Amino acid sequence: MPDSSVARIAGLLRDRNALDGEIASVIGRPMTSGHLGEWLAHKIFAVELAPVATAAAIDGRFISGPLAGRTVNVKWYLKREGLLDVADSVALDYYLVLTGPASPALTSRGGTRPWCIASVYLFDARQLLAQLRTRGVKIGVASSVRREQWTAAEIFPKATNPLLVVEPDQAALLGLFAPA
Repeated sequence: MPDSSVARIAGLLRDRNALDGEIASVIGRPMTSGHLGEWLAHKIFAVELAPVATAAAIDGRFISGPLAGRTVNVKWYLKREGLLDVADSVALDYYLVLTGPASPALTSRGGTRPWCIASVYLFDARQLLAQLRTRGVKIGVASSVRREQWTAAEIFPKATNPLLVVEPDQAALLGLFAPA
């Protein structure tokens, strides 16, 4: 007799695969937080995405506003745990980071990672890289970014970073993804 919890998970995954397929048909790429985050950056922040998703360090360029022409790496973390995947690239100008709720980087046991956007951050890539090196932080996957750096980079819902102002229509679109 099969375990009913395994059968339940199989059914839920079939449902999820169907939803992921619907999302993929809209965004034109597989449903992952990376691809969906890039698509949202394109739609909300006028980021022209690179033609291929495998370009090193750069996901696209801002096509309008004060950052027009500047390169950007887009991240969507379902929780803000103080970590950021950082590339050592002279061609990269900014990180645009969409995050879910702030959460300490502890055990994931019993937790969830809801698909939501609680905050958006814009980091100057060269400045961040220099600050991390000064602190002796390992550059790469899961680099530790201090809370005050996150605060200084915030563009939504608080406008701490003046480099990119979130307009009311952009804020309304981001608000559609607010945590429950």
